[in-house]
Amino acid sequence: MKFKKNGNQFSTPYTCMRAVREGGIETKLSMLLMGFGNFVHKQKIKGLLYLAVEVAYIVFMAMSGVGCLKMLGSLGSAPQKEVWDEANQVYLYTQGDQSVLILLYGVATVLLTLVMVWAWRGALRSAFQAECLDKEGRHVNTFAEDLKSLLHENLHRLLMTPPMIFIFALTILPLIFMICMAFTDYSRIGNHLMLFDWVGLENFKTLFDANSILGSTFWSVLGWTIVWAFFATFSNYIFGMILAIVINRKDTRAKGFWRFCFVLSCAVPMFVSLLIMRTMLQPNGAVNVLLRNLGWIAQDASLPFFTDPTWARVTVIVVNIWVGVPYTLLQLTGVLQNIPGELYEAAKVDGANAIQTFFKITLPYMLYVTTPYLIVTFTGNVNNFNVIYLLSGGDPVTDLAATAGKTDLLVTWLYKLTIDKQYYNIGAVIGILTFIILAVGALLTYRNSKSYKEGEF
Repeated sequence: MKFKKNGNQFSTPYTCMRAVREGGIETKLSMLLMGFGNFVHKQKIKGLLYLAVEVAYIVFMAMSGVGCLKMLGSLGSAPQKEVWDEANQVYLYTQGDQSVLILLYGVATVLLTLVMVWAWRGALRSAFQAECLDKEGRHVNTFAEDLKSLLHENLHRLLMTPPMIFIFALTILPLIFMICMAFTDYSRIGNHLMLFDWVGLENFKTLFDANSILGSTFWSVLGWTIVWAFFATFSNYIFGMILAIVINRKDTRAKGFWRFCFVLSCAVPMFVSLLIMRTMLQPNGAVNVLLRNLGWIAQDASLPFFTDPTWARVTVIVVNIWVGVPYTLLQLTGVLQNIPGELYEAAKVDGANAIQTFFKITLPYMLYVTTPYLIVTFTGNVNNFNVIYLLSGGDPVTDLAATAGKTDLLVTWLYKLTIDKQYYNIGAVIGILTFIILAVGALLTYRNSKSYKEGEF
C-alpha cells in the first residue's frame, strides 16, 4: 500500500479516514474492539492495553457514567427532607440530590468521553499503521521498541503527558465547570445552594441590567477597574522610566547605590508592605498621628484615606506606585542599556537635543520592546487582587444594599460574591466576562502594535 508524499512534514498517512476506507477487516474491527488490529499484527501487549482502556470506559459508563449524563440535564430533583425518627426522638435528614456534584461529575464524564474518543482514534490509526507496515513487509514495532522510542524520537510525548494530565484535571475541568455554573441559579438567593437548575442566560441579563442592584454595581465596578488598571500600569511605567533614565545618565554617580535604594522595597514581601501601609493610613495610624502632632490637621480630625471614595481610590493608586515602581525600574534599566549607542551618537552629530533624542530614539525603542510587558501588566492589574484586598479591602462602602465597595475591582468583587454572599452563579458570569474582555483586548492591542507587525526595530 503506497501513500503520496505530503507537504507537511508533521502529517501522517495513517489517518482515521484512510483507515475506514482502505483498512482491512482487522482494522475495521478495531473500531468496535480497540486494539484488535494491533493484536492481529503481533502487537499483543499494545492491543491488550487499548482493549483494557475500552473495557474500563464501558464499565465506568455502565456503573455511573450514564447516570451522570442523564442527571446533567436536570441537575437533580430530589430535595433533602427532614424525617422524624420516633424511636430515637430525633429528626433525620434523607439524602437528597446535590446539584454541585451532579454538575461536576457530569462535566467530568463528558470530558472523559472526549478523551475516550481521542484514544479510539489513536487505536484506529495504530491498527491501520500496523496493517500497512505488515503488508509492505516492513518492521512492525514491538511493545518494548515503542517504550524505547519514548526515550528517543518520541521523548516529547513522554515529557508532555504528565503536564497535559494536570492541565486537563486542574485547569480545563474547573474552567468548564465554572462556565457551566454561570448558566444555573446556584446561589443563596432562593435557597439554591443544594439543589439548583439551569436558567440559560438569565444571569447575564441580570448583570447587564443597569436598573438592578447587581447590574448597576457591575458597571460601576467595571468602570473603576479599567481606570485603576490604566493608572496602575502607566503610572508605574512612567515613573519607572524616569528613574531608570536619571540613574543611567552618564553624569549620575553611584548608580548601583541608587538602584539598591529603590529596589530595597522588593526585598520585603508585597503583602507585608501593603498591610503596614494599611495600618499607617488608618484614622489613628502613624500618618494621621504625625500630621496632628505637626499641627497640620486638627487633633480630632484625620485624613479620610479609606473612608472617602475619591481619597481611597487615589490612595490605592499612590501606594501601588510605591510598591510597583522598583520592578519597572529593573525592567526598563535593562532595556535602556541595550539601546545601541550608535543611535545617540548619530543624533548628537545631527544636532538633536536631549528632548528630541528621547522622543525620537529612547521612547520608541522602549515602547517597541516593552509593549508585550505593558499588555501583561495591564492584564495583571485588572486582576490585581492583593493590592486592593490587602490595602483597602474594597472600602469604602457607601450603599448598604451594594455588594461592592468603591475600590473593589472585578476580581475582589467576585471574591466577595462567592465567599461572603454565596452568589456562585453571578461570580462565574463575572469570571467569564473578565476573561473575554482581557483576552480580546490583549490580542487586539498586541496585533496592532509594532512589536507584532515589525520584526526588528
